[in-house]
Amino acid sequence: MIIDDGIADARNLEQTNPSGLSNRRSFLLGSAAALASIGLAACTTSGGMSFAEAERAYGPVPDERFPIPAVNVSKINPKYYRRKVRYDSAEAVGTIIIDPSHYYVYRIEGEGLATRYGANVGRSGFLWSGDAYIGRKAEWPVWTPPREMIQRQPEVAKYAGGMAPGLGNPLGARTLYLYQNGVYTLYTIYSTSIPETIGTNISSGCIGLLSQDMIDLYSRTPVDTKVIVLPA
Repeated sequence: MIIDDGIADARNLEQTNPSGLSNRRSFLLGSAAALASIGLAACTTSGGMSFAEAERAYGPVPDERFPIPAVNVSKINPKYYRRKVRYDSAEAVGTIIIDPSHYYVYRIEGEGLATRYGANVGRSGFLWSGDAYIGRKAEWPVWTPPREMIQRQPEVAKYAGGMAPGLGNPLGARTLYLYQNGVYTLYTIYSTSIPETIGTNISSGCIGLLSQDMIDLYSRTPVDTKVIVLPA
């Protein structure tokens, strides 16, 4: 798992809370042409949460290994609240579809519906598209900066042996690791506790969801789940 110099972007948002700031080196997962046959069409939403409902949905999670605080939902555009939407797709139930142009992650639910989550995505120059799959999953993972990042940011050398899990760990409470052809791509879908990052381009290609959303998605996503990243 890689974080790179893009971490500074998120620190500008909240200096005291670097959690969820996962940035990765880019790689190519496939051509946009391969996606043309998917036959996906996102439709209008079937309604979203009220502010009061969002406060409940994104409230504290005290029973976690590291209790997760409530999200300040006033810092999120309501269009990024988790909701069920119409989404016509030929993909199997459970498939994850990432739409970086609109900062959304969809989980296909079947019968023309999907659960939609607001997300942060890659910065300019680090966006990618193609197919992958969930190769492994982890709750409260250890993060180890790669050698390349340590060379760019010597201050993270102290974590060369691994950063312990916790709220300050960039991977957060849950992580889904993206693989292609049996190889870890260095990209993930991870959790963040910084609401200001949702709807922004902040990473080097990884996809961040609010911790409460990530826990929901993680609980319903087995290893080998297909992931499709649409062209930006």
